[in-house]
Amino acid sequence: MQNKVIVIVGATGGIGITLARKLAPTGAALVLAARKGDRLQALAAELANLGATRVLTAPTDITDPTQAIALMQKAVAQFGAVDVLVNSAGAGILKQYNKLEPADLNAMLDLNLKGSFYTCQAAAEVMKERKVGHICNVVGILGKHSMAMASAYCASKFGVVGFSKCMADELKRFGIKFTLFYFGGVDSPFWDTVSLKVDRTKMLRPETAADAILFAIAAEPQAVPMEVNIQPESHLFF
Repeated sequence: MQNKVIVIVGATGGIGITLARKLAPTGAALVLAARKGDRLQALAAELANLGATRVLTAPTDITDPTQAIALMQKAVAQFGAVDVLVNSAGAGILKQYNKLEPADLNAMLDLNLKGSFYTCQAAAEVMKERKVGHICNVVGILGKHSMAMASAYCASKFGVVGFSKCMADELKRFGIKFTLFYFGGVDSPFWDTVSLKVDRTKMLRPETAADAILFAIAAEPQAVPMEVNIQPESHLFF
């Protein structure tokens, strides 16, 4: 990780904050993006105590493509490059299909699908110049498998898989690789606003997800870990 510039979108969420903590002592330059600037500042202070010496906080609403572009420009201005993008931002609305309002569908598509696309698009344009880069999209298992009550959420996440694979094919000649992470339920603040009753004690820990992302971005240059699928033993999709 030494000297890599890593942009973490959703840095104050369960997976993002855990990944940032694990990266703090590695020598990587960290660019932390989330909507709330005060939470980013608190995280940056914590990371400094954990050994991070190069941290940039960038309050960003990724549903706005101009802000996604500005995020990558700030990273380049501060650290000279973007080596890795980790898209870990996301939200969930789980309702019966006939209870979904247009606002619910728009929220899922705007953040989970469009936001991920805009950040990938902006990062790829920066990475192309150096002909190297790694984009990590935390999709979740519902980007690969369907589930009752999750039609809007699955629509957004299946879309992330679709555009990621298309972009990976277009960008491989520029040395840019993609990894998709299909985590089962992760015990994180994601579930704080979800009305569906779930047993969070049986979910994956954020540390498990963060370790998987670390494995992928630390892989030797010629290795491409294209997909990582980790699910809790209590709730498996095959």
